[in-house]
Amino acid sequence: MTEAAAPVDELSALGTPLRKFRFAAAGEGNKQEGGARKFIQTAQQAEEYGYDTFVVPDHLGDQIGPIAALGALSQATDRIRLGTSVLANGFRHPVVLAKDLATIDVLSKGRLEVGIGAGWKADEFAAAGLDYDRPGIRLAKLDETLSILDVLLRGQECTFEGKYYQVRGIKGTPRPRQGPRPPLCTGGGGPRMLKLAAKHADIISVVPVTTPKGQGLLSSITLEKTIEKVELIKEAAGERFSQIELNWAVTAIVITDDREKMAEMALAALDRGQLPDLEVDTQLTVSDILNSPYVAIGTFEEIADQMRRVRQLTGMSYIGIYPTQMDAFAPVIPLLREE
Repeated sequence: MTEAAAPVDELSALGTPLRKFRFAAAGEGNKQEGGARKFIQTAQQAEEYGYDTFVVPDHLGDQIGPIAALGALSQATDRIRLGTSVLANGFRHPVVLAKDLATIDVLSKGRLEVGIGAGWKADEFAAAGLDYDRPGIRLAKLDETLSILDVLLRGQECTFEGKYYQVRGIKGTPRPRQGPRPPLCTGGGGPRMLKLAAKHADIISVVPVTTPKGQGLLSSITLEKTIEKVELIKEAAGERFSQIELNWAVTAIVITDDREKMAEMALAALDRGQLPDLEVDTQLTVSDILNSPYVAIGTFEEIADQMRRVRQLTGMSYIGIYPTQMDAFAPVIPLLREE
């Protein structure tokens, strides 16, 4: 774990020490963001704003390649940590991936965070001619990958006989700068994925449940459902739960002096079907919207108070911000820094 994530004295509602807030910005280098040429400038701006980490997703559409991009950022930035959110396991063999990740950690002088998931965009796998396995197999492959990365990213020799991957005496080189290894991050919204994360991860991302089409379930964005997910992680992780940092991504940030009115407008937009990234499977109230960890509405001070309340009730402390929201959230960071 990173020094910035060290526990503080106060306890969360779940009885575990609160961690200091950390903040992650993201960039894809797509046309909407100004393309690959502006990508480095975006990461440098995130560093100037005070974000702790800059992460890159992993898709085959309109975005830059995350491995090459992090290699460039290792030289173009000085302090900000660099991560993936998240690599699709089915795109790369874990031994080859470990080599690239270790190299980035060395080049960045120990600033890498490794985010990896099972992969979920079936259309990308199909377009690339890659096998898109059923969920149970994808999770089993990720389980094996995380076991292999755990060894190789320590600079140790790996011999692994799994159902899907076999490694016969490969040593992890170069030796990463971080010890014992760069932190591993994975997560999800469903029980199987969260239990797998509890087994392996140093950082667990708690996300809404998604449909096969990639839409988030509206019922899954509430504070109550988020607490249920964290409780599941705590039970599955056992004694190591206190060592795990919990992350979530704020998907919408609205700066306003009237929180209630804006929440009412959001509910009206849902009723009109204007938020296609969400599947409406329940009816929410204004209170549900305003308390959701995934929606930040209000003044900068009100949003900071909301982040404090989410941390107090869930133990989650590592806040991720979507690329288009980086500028909007930046003034909140000084309000929470060192808390």
